[in-house]
Amino acid sequence: MTWAPLLLADPSPCLRLLVLRELLHLQDTESEVQELETLRETDPIVSHLITLAANDGSWKEADLGGSSPAGKIQATAQALTRLGYLGFDMEYPAVQHGVDYLFSKQEKSGAWPLPSKWEKKERIPGSYSMIPLQTAIPLRGLAACGYATDARAELAYEWLLKQRLEDGSWPTGKAGEVLGYVAGYRRLAHSRWGCRSNTTASLICLALHPTRRRNPETHRALDLLLGRETREAQNVGFSVARTIGIEPQSGYITYFAKFDLALILDLCWRVGASKSDERVADLMNFIQELQGPYGLWEYIPHPEASRWIAFDILRSLSRLDMSTEWLSMEPKTPFRAYPKRGKRF
Repeated sequence: MTWAPLLLADPSPCLRLLVLRELLHLQDTESEVQELETLRETDPIVSHLITLAANDGSWKEADLGGSSPAGKIQATAQALTRLGYLGFDMEYPAVQHGVDYLFSKQEKSGAWPLPSKWEKKERIPGSYSMIPLQTAIPLRGLAACGYATDARAELAYEWLLKQRLEDGSWPTGKAGEVLGYVAGYRRLAHSRWGCRSNTTASLICLALHPTRRRNPETHRALDLLLGRETREAQNVGFSVARTIGIEPQSGYITYFAKFDLALILDLCWRVGASKSDERVADLMNFIQELQGPYGLWEYIPHPEASRWIAFDILRSLSRLDMSTEWLSMEPKTPFRAYPKRGKRF
C-alpha cells in the first residue's frame, strides 16, 4: 500500500478525509476523521470557492476560470459539482444557497434554459430548441450534492430521458425536429446521431442517482461509451483535475472533448459494470499499467493533481466487482473519430 502515506501527506484536508473514509474505510467516530471534518472548510480549494459566491447563491463565469457559455447556471453547477466531490452536501450553507439558485432558474418542463450566447454556433440552419447539456450540467451539480431524489431534480431526470434517441444515446441537440451535427471527436462507435459529450453528461447524472444508476437506460449509455476503445493516456485524470479546479472549467458542447478513461472507470463502478466484461477488464488493465512505482498516477500537465487522480482511480478499482448483473450486447469495434475516406478518383 505504497500510496497510503503519500496521499495522507497531502496538504489538503479534503483529500486526506476522502482517503480515510473511502479507501481506508475509517468510521466517522475515529479521531482522525473528526479532526479533518473540522479542518476541511479551511482547505483553500473550498475557502476560495466560497468567497466567490454571490449573495443569491450563484457563481459567475469568471469565478471558476476558463469559460462557461451558459453563464451563471453553468458556473454554479460546476461549483456545486466541486463541493459535492469534496464531500459537502445539503447540510452545508453554500450548497443550499447554490441549489436554491439553480432551482430558481428551472423551467416547468424540468429543464433549464438554453444558453443564449451559444445557440447559433453549430452547423445547422436555425437555432437549437433543445440541447441535453442544458439540463445535464445543472442536474449533475445538484446530484453531486445529494439532491438527485429531490422532486424537482426527478422532473429534470424525466426531461433528460425524454431526449434519448432510439439507440439509447443523447443527440447534440435539435433545431425543431432536425438533429444536430455530430463532430468526429464526439462520435459514438455504435450510434449514427449520438453525441458523446451529451451522452457522457447525461450518464453522469444517472450514475449519481441512487436508483436510476442501475436502470437499463443507464446501462445502455455506458455500453455505448465503452464502445470507444481508444487508449488516450495523456487524458487520464483530466476530469478530476478539472473538478477540483486545477484544470479550467471550459466549454459546453466541447466540455467532454477529451476522452478520460479515469472518468469512464468511475462510471463503471457507479453503474455496476462487471470486470467480467472484456472491455472493462481491458480498461482496468490499461489504467493499472500507468500506475507509477510509488502507487500514484502522474498527471504530467499539472503534477499537483496526481494525488487526487490516484485517489479517484484507486476508489474505482476497489469498487469494481465480478457481478453477473451486467450484460453487454455491443461488439468490440475499432473506433476512429475521423476515419479515412477513400479517394473518388
